[in-house]
Amino acid sequence: MSTAIVLTLLTLLFLARVTGQALVAFLGVTWLPPMDAWFSGYLPYPVLLPVQALILLVQATIDVHVWRDAGYFARRSVRAGRVLRRFACLYALVMVIRFVVTGGAHMIPIVFHWVLAGYLFTLGRHYARGEAEKPALSAGRRLRGAGR
Repeated sequence: MSTAIVLTLLTLLFLARVTGQALVAFLGVTWLPPMDAWFSGYLPYPVLLPVQALILLVQATIDVHVWRDAGYFARRSVRAGRVLRRFACLYALVMVIRFVVTGGAHMIPIVFHWVLAGYLFTLGRHYARGEAEKPALSAGRRLRGAGR
């Protein structure tokens, strides 16, 4: 359950970033940082926004599966967990390098790439530890249910 909470919080953080940037881009909100602070320019915003929406859709789907402990994204695999955790670490390291190379310019995108890396790492931990624990949990649930 704690993994589902962390994944959901990371999804909500990313949603806040996407929403903040959209408010600045479409409504000209002035109490948030200007567009150049949100946007590094690597992808044009008309391309970036649908990509961010797709990421949020995938995150929300994963979150629901993990909350329910059922569905495709709730399946656990030590190998998939290991791959996700390694990728997340590499992803976060690349953002550290980006931070150093750019002198800290475009901090909002960098920080939220770290949020996404944290999401992948958390999901990877969930997958990696799950195969060994899941049968024991199921057996425990059966034993508790049998005593009633």
